[in-house]
Parts: sequence; structure tokens; C-alpha cells
Amino acid sequence: MKHRLCAIASDAASKRPELTDDKSGVGVHYVDAFLKPMNATLPDGTAVKARRRGIKITLQVGAAKGEGLLRRVAHGPDPVAMLDAALAEAAKSAGVELDVQDGELFVTTP
Repeated sequence: MKHRLCAIASDAASKRPELTDDKSGVGVHYVDAFLKPMNATLPDGTAVKARRRGIKITLQVGAAKGEGLLRRVAHGPDPVAMLDAALAEAAKSAGVELDVQDGELFVTTP
């Protein structure tokens, strides 16, 4: 079932490494700002939690949990590309699907 999770955080773009004093190499300020609105409850009551610890992204949708890594070597220095790949990896291991359409983030659960 497909549900709207949240709007893409518009303030996350202002936290990119080239615009801040972020020296992490993976854009932790950007990643944290992007993940914050993802912590929500779906209309059917399913809790969604997304967090970063180091370079590990954890995505939990209800009881399903998945992890992904921010890989600079594999995806280049752009934190947007690293986060997209890490979220896709976490969603796949959780058995859900994330989809971006018109500035909105949707989650598809089994």
C-alpha cells in the first residue's frame, strides 16, 4: 500500500557541505535535515523512523527495519547521491519502497 510520508525538506538544501562548515565528507548536516521530517506516522498508524548514526542510515517502517551506508567512494562526494543510495538500500532491506514525486516522499509497504 502506498502512503505519503512527508514533503522533501526544503531547508536541507541549505545544509549542503559547500554552504556550511560541514567537514564530515558525507554531508551529515544535509542528511540529518533530510531525515528529520521522515520521522512520522502513516495514515494507517504505522510509525516510520529514519536516523543516522555515523555513516549508517536506519529506516524502520512498523516492525520492518533496514540499514544502508553513506558510501562516498561508490557514489562520489555529492551527499544527495550518497543519501539516495543509502535510503534505497535501507528500504530494500526493510522490504519497503521509497518513491519521490513532485517534492513528496512516498513509502510503499507490503
